[in-house]
Amino acid sequence: MLAPRPYNGSSKILFRIRRFATVSNAKPPQTFIEKVVQRYALGLAPGQTVRAGDYVMIRPEHVMSHDNTGPVISKFKAIGASRIFNPKQAVFTLDHDVQNKTDKNLKKYATIEAFARSHEVDFYPAGRGIGHQILVEEGYAFPQTLTVASDSHSNMYGGVGCVGTPIVRTDAAAIWATGQTWWQVPRMIKVELSGKLSPGVTGKDVIVALCGLFNDDQVLNGAIEFTGDGISALDIDDRLTISNMTTEWGALAGVFPVDEKLLQWYESMLKKTELRTFSSPKIGSAPPPPEHPRLNRKRLNDLSAAVLTSDPDATYSSHLKLDLSTLVPHVSGPNSVKISTPLPDLTAKRIAINKAYLVSCTNSRASDLAAAAAVVRGHKIAPNIEFYVAAASSVVQRDAEVTGDWATLIGAGARTLPAGCGPCIGLGTGLLEEGEVGISATNRNYKGRMGNPKALAYLASPAVVAASAVKGYICGPDHLQDQSHFSSQVPGYSITSSSVASSDAARKEQAVISGFPKVFSGRLLFAPQDNLNTDGIYPGKYTYQDDMTLEQQAKVVMENYDPSFAPMVAGLTRDLSTPSANANSKRGVILVSGYNFGTGSSREQAATALKSAGVPLVISGSFGDIFKRNAINNALICMECPELVRDLTEAYTPQQKRGNGGLRGELTVNPGWDIEVEMATGSVVVTTDTGEKRAYSVQPVGPSVQELWTCNGLEGFVLQKLKSEAV
Repeated sequence: MLAPRPYNGSSKILFRIRRFATVSNAKPPQTFIEKVVQRYALGLAPGQTVRAGDYVMIRPEHVMSHDNTGPVISKFKAIGASRIFNPKQAVFTLDHDVQNKTDKNLKKYATIEAFARSHEVDFYPAGRGIGHQILVEEGYAFPQTLTVASDSHSNMYGGVGCVGTPIVRTDAAAIWATGQTWWQVPRMIKVELSGKLSPGVTGKDVIVALCGLFNDDQVLNGAIEFTGDGISALDIDDRLTISNMTTEWGALAGVFPVDEKLLQWYESMLKKTELRTFSSPKIGSAPPPPEHPRLNRKRLNDLSAAVLTSDPDATYSSHLKLDLSTLVPHVSGPNSVKISTPLPDLTAKRIAINKAYLVSCTNSRASDLAAAAAVVRGHKIAPNIEFYVAAASSVVQRDAEVTGDWATLIGAGARTLPAGCGPCIGLGTGLLEEGEVGISATNRNYKGRMGNPKALAYLASPAVVAASAVKGYICGPDHLQDQSHFSSQVPGYSITSSSVASSDAARKEQAVISGFPKVFSGRLLFAPQDNLNTDGIYPGKYTYQDDMTLEQQAKVVMENYDPSFAPMVAGLTRDLSTPSANANSKRGVILVSGYNFGTGSSREQAATALKSAGVPLVISGSFGDIFKRNAINNALICMECPELVRDLTEAYTPQQKRGNGGLRGELTVNPGWDIEVEMATGSVVVTTDTGEKRAYSVQPVGPSVQELWTCNGLEGFVLQKLKSEAV
């Protein structure tokens, strides 16, 4: 089976959208996602149809920010804005560093709350829960709407038929100020789920298997629509888990259809809402209780009466299939979601663990806690094993307390944490120490994500995590009950069609605008690694230290990947500090890396830290879309050159393969090459350590990206526009 080539989309930003959306007398067929985006696109002329690849201005239903609200406030003020365009559009949820009780963090939280109160923004304090869970519980993420968040796991909203997609902090500030931001509609991917899961197999196993089976960037930067007869048997909690981890799979959205099961789930949500207000027909003359602003009868009736579906002849770049009936429990890792192993294979190895985690927005809902409680009931957590549990929200914890599941987990020896992100983001109690092994029901197991970079992290379903905590090694619940075990087998899967855009499209010369360098040049450094994620580029432990200066960011850049990177770049930039003879040249260290560079979380500092360190240009085989968005918004240039990556890999890596450092084991290779990139033509010339010159080519960046660079990013661009309008 041949995997599709990684998709390499254009990175141009175009702010006048009228010239981009498709115009036709006969309306072209659309996918579900395209139809939803059509509803939220601004400035479309009659007959214009939103399609994959279009750049559009969008006005999303809601925009959520969490602990990163502080930096968004700073950006909001820096661009000269004084009021939020639509206070009901914004939602603030404090969820990441909720265990941190220092005066500094409490002051930060108080500042965010005060800002919310003064601007009449919906605010959820620390302890209420994880933002993504709150948005589902409170109806901000609602079927057939478009809701964004300044967090990469906004994909989760797709579990309830909402097009959820991540934005970055600068985008959030722009939405606060204007109600809108730009978005490029991703390529559309159909993922067909057939059959029915066997008992003991969960939604977590589905997405862990998908990440491992289709692990060659088949869905990178795409928008997934789940289809097939297997969906009707998936509970909504399973759908939320699957959509949540489409982020790790590389997608920008992962959306399930609006079906009868989802509508019935919302009926049960309405009943819960009514119970909150003590609604009763026997109240008599008493006034009716207030209606929930988002979860109410009228909204649900309107949804039921106008359910959207994809057109039968809608266009998809790829069609992937998975037979759910052939799936067994799977475990992800260690330290990569692209490694997925059937549970029986790992159980046979009796991999000892030190810590287990049932936390995060992925798998800490009431059904997850119930599954774990069922496993540990009548057992105790193994000696010397730490088992950490946190509910996805205070509502979830209350439900688990009512059913007795919370008490069961505590009675077995679980250590409870407040509702929040905690260990999943590498914050608070219970992080993995050097040499330790952990198994978690979270969504990411990147090196250093949950603690020390020299620890090993695996991902699995809540039941497998709980069973492993009881036994002390990775195993499933059947090993506690002495029942027949799952047999290892390869799930039935395939790619039946693909028409992925080629990266070899003709490259057109671009005019270079005034103020933008005609040439980028300097010493080339090579990081021989695919999927170098944002945790590797900028460690999570620094992400919410909002007072980190750019200079401080530069000193810790790539720390989780290669601690020697920052001092190496600092030394090279000192050598390059002599002014260039060419006034139109931008000099610095040019970083070259593998495919899907910058995958992972939406942290903006991954881009700003590289730029501040003296890296003005990153060249890779392909980029994670969120990183590319952050880079564009912060004036860090990104270009794709698979041929250069190939040649460096062949010359400087063991077995000519990325992933194991250089020939001497170094994680960052300094081959002694100099590089020069012509911005108008995309011509790349490298001079090797022997003086040989080699030529390559890249797609030149367009005038919109150039203009952002001259303004030092989107923030400066918006500020300039606001000043212009004021004049």
